[in-house]
Amino acid sequence: MSFLFNSPSKKSLTPEDISEDSLLLRDSIISFIEREIHPIIDKIDLHEDNQLMSKLLKKSSEMSMMGVNIPEKFGGIDLNFIDTLLFGEATACGYSFATAIGAHTSIGTLPIVYYGNENQKNKYLPKLNSGELIASYCLSEPESGSDANSAKTKALLSDDKKFYLISGQKMWITNGSFADLFIVFAKINDDKLLSAFIIEKKFGNITIGKEEKKMGIKGSSTVQIYFNNTKVPISNLLGKREEGFKIALNVLNSGRIKIGASAVGGLKYAIQRCIKYSKQRKQFNQFISDFGAIKHKIAEMVINTFAIESLVFRIGFNIESNYLKYLKQIKDPIKSKINSIRDYTIESSIAKVYGSELLCESLDESIQIFGGMGYAQGTGVERGYRDARITKIYEGTNEINRLLIFGELSKKFFKTKEINIKKEVLKSFIKLFINIIKNKKNINIQISNMKNLFIILSTSLIRKYEMKLIEEQEIIMNLSDLMIQIYAIESSYMRVLNLKDKVKNYELHENLLKSINYKSVRKFKDHFLDIINTSNSKISKIIFKLTLNFFIKNLSYDIISLRRSITNESLKMESYPFLKNYIFK
Repeated sequence: MSFLFNSPSKKSLTPEDISEDSLLLRDSIISFIEREIHPIIDKIDLHEDNQLMSKLLKKSSEMSMMGVNIPEKFGGIDLNFIDTLLFGEATACGYSFATAIGAHTSIGTLPIVYYGNENQKNKYLPKLNSGELIASYCLSEPESGSDANSAKTKALLSDDKKFYLISGQKMWITNGSFADLFIVFAKINDDKLLSAFIIEKKFGNITIGKEEKKMGIKGSSTVQIYFNNTKVPISNLLGKREEGFKIALNVLNSGRIKIGASAVGGLKYAIQRCIKYSKQRKQFNQFISDFGAIKHKIAEMVINTFAIESLVFRIGFNIESNYLKYLKQIKDPIKSKINSIRDYTIESSIAKVYGSELLCESLDESIQIFGGMGYAQGTGVERGYRDARITKIYEGTNEINRLLIFGELSKKFFKTKEINIKKEVLKSFIKLFINIIKNKKNINIQISNMKNLFIILSTSLIRKYEMKLIEEQEIIMNLSDLMIQIYAIESSYMRVLNLKDKVKNYELHENLLKSINYKSVRKFKDHFLDIINTSNSKISKIIFKLTLNFFIKNLSYDIISLRRSITNESLKMESYPFLKNYIFK
């Protein structure tokens, strides 16, 4: 959130600063997927062998993939935050396998890592690391999806006070049909807030529903689970009573940025396939990669990938740096991890929304590049399109995340008073005035103007609607989209700024930045106009429109030539390493 009120750092770490050891780890995971998953992907999707995914997960434990978030003292490899993002990027090309292992290593395991006591950690984490136990996460119910705290699953203390008797129905449970362990959220007696429990399948009185027939990620197990007076030892309460909602939110924050990372991997894999196909497929006696329409599509995919990759790893480096600061202060690795991620709640939601939407947009275009072959199942391109669609829904729908993005910012205005509205508005007016005097036209000035106009607009809306602004969801979602575009262009700007002496083909990176700027400014203006046309008086509409057009002018780019140059460079990189290596490194 601080990005709105500060200038972009001139010295920041970028994906190009990731260590060779980390890249080797990512490459080894991709190799495992190519070796073990891709040859049988059709069989996985048919779901005829219910234990096939379970076997593949256990096989991945031989490479320590099941324990990426588990501390070393319990057998895991406890990756740093950047490496967990690379893990998400690498597994993305595994289709349904990515969903299965992601559920186990993230939402299935992290609640115990973060909130389990020593007895719980000693009992479960070594087995979750080895694959002896496979985890799942039981939060959603038929009547409580986004509104998780309205869950009706109950936990009643037994007469002898040794057990909780848990009853209720959970749905959309990934890994549910073969999981050995469930992280279950329920309300104890008449509590207002959820509590969390570790439930083993062997506790009994658990019914597993039929596999859901889904649009995508068909190879992953998704079932409903019914608990009927399941006896759970009181020692299996996870964290404190009524702490479940906090546990759920903190774990989901971590998962949201990882969806952004998986979008990076999915995009790279799609680009590699599209470039290869476009250089083989001929129409009208020439390769389709020579046609402008195809060049446009490939360029947009590459531009999208560079943008989301810049954004995701900016957040990743910030979180890792934040973790080290907390660790120095409080000397507790687990609390430091939780705090460091929680501080970037807004940015994590931005990564989730931006990444999932760019992924879906690009994979739709990948089908167009393949044409009829893309629509047919033979090439497998349609599988990526179908599998990607869920990323806009799970870990909180994109609509919920948009409400959360601006909602978290508004808390700083209303509740915590961390942000002084009058002070920030005054500073924004002063900065705009200074930019007029400077009369410079560059991306840095444009980013500054976008931030200042956002602050002025959002605070004017807060003054107008006050607490009722939360009811104006269309306005809030547009405000969040303004924040997303600001963060996206600034992240790419910071990356390119820091690459000047690090890469050979710097002109290509500048072209990418110009293209991202072109797209972001257009979207920014559209969302800005949507808001002021809806929520302002005639006079304020005129003032805001004049201000917008004066301060936010799209720099004069020949966008068609930019796209062509990006595609022409990308076509040289269709070979296998393109999938594994960072684009344009």
